[in-house]
Amino acid sequence: MKTGKMDQKGPLEQQAFSQPNNPGSADRRIADYFASDLQFHKLYPDSLLHQANMHWTPLHVARKAAAFLAVGDNPRILDIGSGAGKFCITAAYYYPGAAYTGIEQREDLIAAANKARDLLRLQQVEFICGNLLQLDLSGYDHFYFFNAFFENLEESFRIDQSVPYSRELYAKYNRYLFRQLQDKPAGTRLVTYHSTETEIPGDYHEVGDAEEGLLKCWMKV
Repeated sequence: MKTGKMDQKGPLEQQAFSQPNNPGSADRRIADYFASDLQFHKLYPDSLLHQANMHWTPLHVARKAAAFLAVGDNPRILDIGSGAGKFCITAAYYYPGAAYTGIEQREDLIAAANKARDLLRLQQVEFICGNLLQLDLSGYDHFYFFNAFFENLEESFRIDQSVPYSRELYAKYNRYLFRQLQDKPAGTRLVTYHSTETEIPGDYHEVGDAEEGLLKCWMKV
């Protein structure tokens, strides 16, 4: 099984998408950021871009994940370990009928995420600077998880040295997420990317995959 956070497959700048028909000038400027990952990354300071290839969700992956999660009447979707906010921002652009929240420990990434969100005028997105262990997941309907815990296991995957790391923390995060997901009602949706799957309770059934099995869709029964 492929696990951990690995380099994304293929040059990010090769991913391109069609844009809305006849947009106004302001909409065209916003749409330009979603033309490719390379364009999207222009929203961020150069000092953060070394993280992008390993730690940020590619646009095409974010769209696939959001298509599965953004169902029903204004669902509340949580990105666990949201980094610079790329998943939430992309999901909100393409699927605005949901409310998106990202939780991230690093203040500089939260600041960058908020700045990008504001520039793109996405009002249905918020970012929380905090630790997952202090967040009650009962307020959210569906979840996106790009293996935010794995950097506790492999030093080469660590973003920086601003937060503590240990195998004990990895286990603690996994147990907490497992219990929180276990308490969710039937119909809860989860998308994992590069996951070890140890955080997923047995009553979540895999209902689809993509990206050679690295991206998986789950539903609680």
